[in-house]
Amino acid sequence: MELKNINKIEAATTESRGEFFRLGTALLFIVGVMLYTGVRGEAPVNYMLVIAAMIGGYMAMNIGANDVANNVGPAVGSKALTLTGAIVIAAIFEASGALIAGGEVVGTIRKGIIDPALISDPNTFVWLMMAALLAGALWLNVATVMGAPVSTTHSIVGGVLGAGIAAGGWGIADWGKVGAIAASWIISPLMGGLIAAAFLLLVKRTITYKKEMLVAAKRMVPLLVGVMVWAFSTYLILKGLKKIWKVDFVTAFSIGLAIAVLAIVVVRPLVARAAELYPNEKSSVNRLFTLPLIFAAALLSFAHGANDVANAVGPLAAIYDVISHGGAEVSTKAAIPLWVMMVGAIGIAVGLALYGPKLIRTVGTEITEMDQMRAYCIAMAAAITVIIATQMGLPVSSTHIAVGGVFGVGFLREYIKASYARMVEDIKAHHPDGDQAAIEAFLIDFKDASVDEKGRMLAELKQRAKEQTDPAHLTKRERKDLRKVYRQELVKRSHLLKIAAAWIITVPVSAAIAAMIFFMIRGIMLP
Repeated sequence: MELKNINKIEAATTESRGEFFRLGTALLFIVGVMLYTGVRGEAPVNYMLVIAAMIGGYMAMNIGANDVANNVGPAVGSKALTLTGAIVIAAIFEASGALIAGGEVVGTIRKGIIDPALISDPNTFVWLMMAALLAGALWLNVATVMGAPVSTTHSIVGGVLGAGIAAGGWGIADWGKVGAIAASWIISPLMGGLIAAAFLLLVKRTITYKKEMLVAAKRMVPLLVGVMVWAFSTYLILKGLKKIWKVDFVTAFSIGLAIAVLAIVVVRPLVARAAELYPNEKSSVNRLFTLPLIFAAALLSFAHGANDVANAVGPLAAIYDVISHGGAEVSTKAAIPLWVMMVGAIGIAVGLALYGPKLIRTVGTEITEMDQMRAYCIAMAAAITVIIATQMGLPVSSTHIAVGGVFGVGFLREYIKASYARMVEDIKAHHPDGDQAAIEAFLIDFKDASVDEKGRMLAELKQRAKEQTDPAHLTKRERKDLRKVYRQELVKRSHLLKIAAAWIITVPVSAAIAAMIFFMIRGIMLP
């Protein structure tokens, strides 16, 4: 056998060994959950609870594999964090958020989309929750394999909806809540994209469009970091800590403002000193955003762990609550034992470490090119959109917001490049034929000019050309053709279509899977 063939075989087997290692580690975690649940000291062993705990662990791993990428993907794509560093930070802060701020009580029915009072039989309720949990986990697994970041909340909501309808009929669902969730498919990415694009435009106009970028950065970066601290402090108090410290919006907003002012005072001299060491280049400005991005990734992960751990352990806590009461009642709220929270926290960390890199790369590098300034804008969109939506009572998904932010900065970059290309063509069109030296000189001055100066230069050029009776001698048809400038695509359309399709089908697919699983479980359990 030739040496090159042996090398190919070794490369293939190495990849397979990595996949088997991930699968084996995941199975080891599930088996560990099974053994711990079975030997916790409660006798006799309740096998339904053991199975539910295993499914809860499986769901938690899928949340870590799919959903956490939105918090750290942009930071990795911008090279503010390495992939390994992002995984370590996210795993620590996701688990910390789940354990510290995950709450002692969780709603047994996510988002109140079905009425638990219509499920009179506790056993039926347990089967319903198991079916919903397993359906949500299976869909997340499929989406992760596809490389599509989807909402874990929508996955479990779809599961509860499908299993609930299978158990209690169509009347059990609150279709108003379902419609609001469907509306978030448009609201979340649109708000995230618009806010991220607005911040990117602000950064460009106040820093990177200036001739002395570092001078502008000394003035603006501390303010931008202060806005970020303000938004994230408010976001963390309202969302990440709401289960251990509940405050109203005005209080959270005021505390966030005080912390932001302090951050500006601390950051300003640090930015000034750092800027003195760098050349007057865009890459230097990007470096100034690196440390804030690392903190943003950590805080987003903490808040995500505090909020979304309920997607994994909420149904499990509901099942435990029914079983611990001897199957006597179905409540709308259930206490979360520490061991249940541990299953969720460790499962998210394990899933992130084993299967998270694929989605982190998708969000961070495969949709559009990322740098630190763009990643900053996406992080800002994630925090601000959630704050606005919470106060307006709008249902939004953190996954949809973050991915919408990625697309937003990508499409803004396309628009800016196309606009600049049109301006360059316009400049060439208004110069005399063959006067290449004049064109190049004008373009050099045009490139270094501010936004306002660019507009003035173009207006003067067009006026001179008009007074000289159009020295370029362009016909109306030729002028129309000049506007058809080649648009450089900076956003992968295939990813846009794939992700949008996955978002739309998440609730109905997980609902259909849950209904089928519920009927299977009921068929097995009924005598």
